[in-house]
Amino acid sequence: MDIEQLTQAIRKFNSERNWEQFHSPKNLAIALVAEAAEVVEHFRWITCEESRVITLADKAKLEEEIGDVLICLLNLADKLAIDPIAAAESKLRKNGRKYPRNKARGKADKWDAYL
Repeated sequence: MDIEQLTQAIRKFNSERNWEQFHSPKNLAIALVAEAAEVVEHFRWITCEESRVITLADKAKLEEEIGDVLICLLNLADKLAIDPIAAAESKLRKNGRKYPRNKARGKADKWDAYL
């Protein structure tokens, strides 16, 4: 399934439940942040090293949360008529200019450090 097919499936799912009434951009943005927080919750109080090795049970839980994040994001993009793939491609090009590889390689500085 590609992004457009997934978006269509999400639309159908929402329509079958009459949930569009709740899906204002504001509500979807809030839901997106809440779902992203559920991803973060799995990493609270563990070290960076521990976060690199997750159990199968934790991976299954994270897959569900990441699915929720993507569904919320696609719902929001759909409501705002934003192509998420085009938006990501555009942002990646912009980030390429902000973080030149010869200056930013191996560094985690903010973009203005490379001006």
